[in-house]
Amino acid sequence: MTKSKAERCESGLIGRSRKPLTPYGVRGFESHPLRHVSGRRPNESIQRKPRAIYLEDLHAGQRFVTGEYVMDEDRIKAFAAEFDPQPFHLEETAARASIFGGLAASGWHTAAVVMRLMVTSGLPIATGIIGLGGEISWPKPTRPGDRLHVESEVLEVLPSRSKPNQGIAVV
Repeated sequence: MTKSKAERCESGLIGRSRKPLTPYGVRGFESHPLRHVSGRRPNESIQRKPRAIYLEDLHAGQRFVTGEYVMDEDRIKAFAAEFDPQPFHLEETAARASIFGGLAASGWHTAAVVMRLMVTSGLPIATGIIGLGGEISWPKPTRPGDRLHVESEVLEVLPSRSKPNQGIAVV
């Protein structure tokens, strides 16, 4: 299914030079459904792990694109049953009668998928991604069969004033 969809989260990454980056988040990443990638089974590409990078490897304008993830109806319902048990995430009949007009994944499920994509195939920070905070929105529902990927861009790299071998990357 192709549609325009964006999630936004803001924060920064903190790290040391040539030692694994100790990140504190990602700012400005957006997720979009990905057009079909021929020859790959759904959710297969999330297994790829790019080379780990460090603070000095980052520069403004650098872009990262993850593999894809296909939203599955059974997983949407299972996530909702455990974490967001609202009828429009659990039951097709109730979902059709809702503002969504059909089954929709929980926004938190979509956010969890985005995090998985970032960690497994996105911005390859050597010691992981941890958020400083941010903004998130779901302008359109995510539905079974939607293909998601994440595109991120480094906006700036800021050196630490108190620790010269560390800094923050705003992504």
